[in-house]
Amino acid sequence: MSSPSSSSPSDGLNVLLIVVDDLRPALGCYGDKLVKSPNIDQLASQSVVFSNAYAQQAVCAPSRVSFLTGRRPDTTRLYDFYSYWRVHAGNYSTMPQYFKENGYVTLSVGKVFHPGISSNYSDDYPYSWSIPPFHPSAEKYENDKTCRGKDGKLYANLVCPVDVTEMPSGTLPDIQSTEEAIRLLNVMKTNKQKFFLAVGYHKPHIPLRYPQEFLKLYPLENITLAPDPWVPEKLPSVAYNPWTDIRQRDDVQALNVSFPYGPLPDDFQRQIRQSYYAAVSYLDMQVGLLLNALDDVGLSSSTIVVFTADHGWSLGEHGEWAKYSNFDVATRVPLMFYVPGMTTSSISRGERVFPYLDPFSHILGLVPQGQSKKVVELVSLFSTLAELAGLQVPPVCPETSFHVALCTEGASIVRYFNASEQNVEEEKDGYDDAYRCVNEEPVAFSQYPRPADTPQWNSDKPKLKDIRIMGYSMRTVDYRLTPRLLLEGHSRSRYSFLESQATQPLRSQRNASPGQRAAVNLKKGFFSQQIA
Repeated sequence: MSSPSSSSPSDGLNVLLIVVDDLRPALGCYGDKLVKSPNIDQLASQSVVFSNAYAQQAVCAPSRVSFLTGRRPDTTRLYDFYSYWRVHAGNYSTMPQYFKENGYVTLSVGKVFHPGISSNYSDDYPYSWSIPPFHPSAEKYENDKTCRGKDGKLYANLVCPVDVTEMPSGTLPDIQSTEEAIRLLNVMKTNKQKFFLAVGYHKPHIPLRYPQEFLKLYPLENITLAPDPWVPEKLPSVAYNPWTDIRQRDDVQALNVSFPYGPLPDDFQRQIRQSYYAAVSYLDMQVGLLLNALDDVGLSSSTIVVFTADHGWSLGEHGEWAKYSNFDVATRVPLMFYVPGMTTSSISRGERVFPYLDPFSHILGLVPQGQSKKVVELVSLFSTLAELAGLQVPPVCPETSFHVALCTEGASIVRYFNASEQNVEEEKDGYDDAYRCVNEEPVAFSQYPRPADTPQWNSDKPKLKDIRIMGYSMRTVDYRLTPRLLLEGHSRSRYSFLESQATQPLRSQRNASPGQRAAVNLKKGFFSQQIA
C-alpha cells in the first residue's frame, strides 16, 4: 500500500459510505469458504480490511447513532429506539454534518440512520444532509405478508425467497436504493461537486427476503449447522438473548418452540443459514452494481469507499438467532477502506477498478489488498474518514462531553493502514509508536442492556426505563471480558467471564464511559487477585 501522504487535503476526495444491516463478516474476503461475494471481495482486494472491527452495541439505532456521531451509547444515551440524541443527550455534530459544513454535498439513500424517533423522524435532516434522504417506496412492505408458502398463501415468514415480479411495486428496497444511488452519482458527476454519499442496505436483516434465484447458489445439502449450536452450559442466563423477534414470524411460530432456550429443528436451522447466505449474495450484487456505476461515471479515482455494517447476527451459535448480545458474532463487523492512491497504486481518471462480477458465474477468490488484525471500533469511523478526506480531525472528547458539539470518542485508525502483522504482534507486548506511549492497549468496547438477569420477552430490546443491567464487553485480539453492572441505584456490581481470561490487565481507559471504566477496574481487580 502507498503511504498516507499520497492523499492530501488538496485531493478533495469524495466519500461513498456503504452501511449494511445485520451483516457479520460472512464474506469470501474474510475467509468464508461458502459465501459467494465476488463484488465485495473485489472491493477488499483494493482496500485495507480490518479483521477485528467491533460495533459498540449490537442493535440498529444505537449502533448507527454511535458511529455517525463518533460517541459511545453511554454518551448518546440511546440504548433503544426511543430518544433523539440532540434532545435527550447533547447537540452532537454528526459525521455527514461535519462533511457538509466543510463544503461537501451530503446524501443519504436507504437505511443509514435508523428511521423513527432516534433520528427525529427525518434521518437527522437538515442537520446531516443537503437534501431530504431517500427511502425506497418498497420499505413499507418489509414486514407484510409477502412470502408465498407451499399452500400458495402469503405469510410474514423469517425465511422468505420471493419472485420479485410478484412483490408490491415489482421490486425490493435494496434494488431501489441501488438505482437511486446510481442516479445521484450521475448527478454528482455532472455537477462536479464533492460529495459524501451514504447508502444503507437492508439485507441480510430479517425477514430474509431476497430474489429466489439466489437459493441456487446454496444447495441445502451443503449447509451445515453452526459449529457450536447449543447454549453453553456455564453461560450466565443474563448473557442469553431468546431471539424474540424471529419468534414473531409465521414460519417460526408454526414450530411451537419453547421459550427461552428451546432449539429450532435442525432442518429449519439449515434453512435460516441458507437464506442468510443467499441474502448476502443478493446484497453483493447490489454493491457490485453500485461500484460498477462509480467506475462508469469516472469517479473511482477520486472517491473513498468504506464498507461496513451496524453489527453482526448469530446464525445458531450459542443457540441464538439474533443480534442483541455481546457475543462476537453479534458485535464483530466487516470494515474495509478503499482510498485511491493509498490502499492502491495510482489510478488514472476513467480507469476501471470495480467491474461488475456476476455471483452466479464468478468463482475466483480475491484477497484483501492489506489486512490488519488490529482491534478497532466503529466509533472511530468519524475521525478516520475526516483524516482520509483531508479534513481537520475532530478533537478527542473530554471525560464529560454532553455539552460539547464537536468531538469524538474514537481515535482515527489511519495509522494502522500500513501496519505490518509483525508490528501488530510487537504492539501486543510493548509500546513501539507514539500511540503506544500513552500506555494504551488496542481494545474494543461493546455493550448491551438487559431488563433482568434471566431471559425475558423484552431481553432483546428493553426500553430505557426497563434496563436494570448493562454488560460491557472488552475485546482484545485474543481475549474478551464481559463484566455486567447493575444500574439504577443498585450498589452491587456483578460480572461474569464468557470466554478465555487474559494473562495481563487491560490498561486502556481513554474515551471510556463511567460504566466502561468501572468494567476496566473490575478487570484490574480480577487480575491483581489472579496474579497474586
